Amino acid sequence: MLKELNPIIHSQLRLAIMTILLSVDEVDFNYLKEQTQATSGNISVQLEKLSSAGYIQVNKEFIGKKTRTSCRMTEEGKQAFEEYIETLKTYLKL
Repeated sequence: MLKELNPIIHSQLRLAIMTILLSVDEVDFNYLKEQTQATSGNISVQLEKLSSAGYIQVNKEFIGKKTRTSCRMTEEGKQAFEEYIETLKTYLKL
């Protein structure tokens, strides 16, 4: 019997965010918006879900009068993503 794919990561936008974060140390909110072509509201909701799961760390800071939101993948997130990929490989019989 196949193991279930992690539902937190398996969402299209959350999977895209995790994939982007895997290859960088930290990424800013606007970069995620550009890369995913998603709305600000949708990205915010998905970042909250990933953060609540412990997969990413979200940092908000003020630069002058503007807020800057950035995020990075946690060690727990890296492990969960690796498990997701390994599970996906079993589906694909790789």
